[in-house]
Amino acid sequence: MKVKDLFDVKYGVNLELMTCDIVPHNDVDGINFVGRTAANNGVVARVRKREELEPHPAGVLSCAGGGSVLSTFVQAEPFYSGRDLYILTPKREMTLQEKLYYCMCIKANISRYSYGRQANKTLKDIELPNVAPDWIYDVPIKPIKTSICQKRLPHLKVADWEEFSISELFNVSVSKDKNIFNSSKGNTPYIASSADNNGVTEYVDSESSQKADTLTIARNGSVGATFYQPNDYCASPDDVRILTPKFIMNVYIGLFLKTIIECEKFKYGYGRKLGTARIKSLRIKLPTTSQGLPDWGYMEQYIKFLPYADRI
Repeated sequence: MKVKDLFDVKYGVNLELMTCDIVPHNDVDGINFVGRTAANNGVVARVRKREELEPHPAGVLSCAGGGSVLSTFVQAEPFYSGRDLYILTPKREMTLQEKLYYCMCIKANISRYSYGRQANKTLKDIELPNVAPDWIYDVPIKPIKTSICQKRLPHLKVADWEEFSISELFNVSVSKDKNIFNSSKGNTPYIASSADNNGVTEYVDSESSQKADTLTIARNGSVGATFYQPNDYCASPDDVRILTPKFIMNVYIGLFLKTIIECEKFKYGYGRKLGTARIKSLRIKLPTTSQGLPDWGYMEQYIKFLPYADRI
């Protein structure tokens, strides 16, 4: 069975975000603007409703024909669609679990596409299972909620931030753990070069060698992928470097630093790996106190004020 057999596939309204009035994300009268991004359920902004344009209804699927090709999501609210976005309306009654399942089935074809080979002409003909498996109904799908989305974030005065090298802030080390292929399955997180799942590639039967409240950064593979590790763990000696703080770090400060470090990822890649020497000399900009020291309190408060921070 093909996409067109299960869904009515139509091109969206092809709206340009620059022609819309952007409103705060918590504006109850605003409308979600869905684009070709693979993040945030495809929502790139919230905009003022336009009287001459009816939004797409909630409950349909949005699918990117270009950009982040085949990024497919169930839209929980009415929305406007941007360029190269397709609207998939089920031809029969579907539960939310079924819709999410078919989103994943469509995304599973992403390897066939790229920026130069979009899905505009072939989306309708992608093969899908006739029916969803029974196990999908056992998967919890309760939305995550937050109680702090109304808080005002501290202002980011990036121009006033100061530069620090990683070696000023952290001790950089390499684990001595054995290769993951020489381990059996267990309960200890094993961090490798993945950019997903907090860098956890597997759970192994080895004793943890690295302490929690550290950062891991991928030297190889997903070069520069950085994660705060909340639990003791093992790490790949080939693919990962360990950043042990010279200050007291918690999850909020760790997440702030992870984001800042990953802003430097563009400088590195498969042909220019991020080894120990390069990590030590890597310089990042941080907010500072009046004494010119990193303002850890500010960083912690900033993360705590973000929507969903209460779910950390």
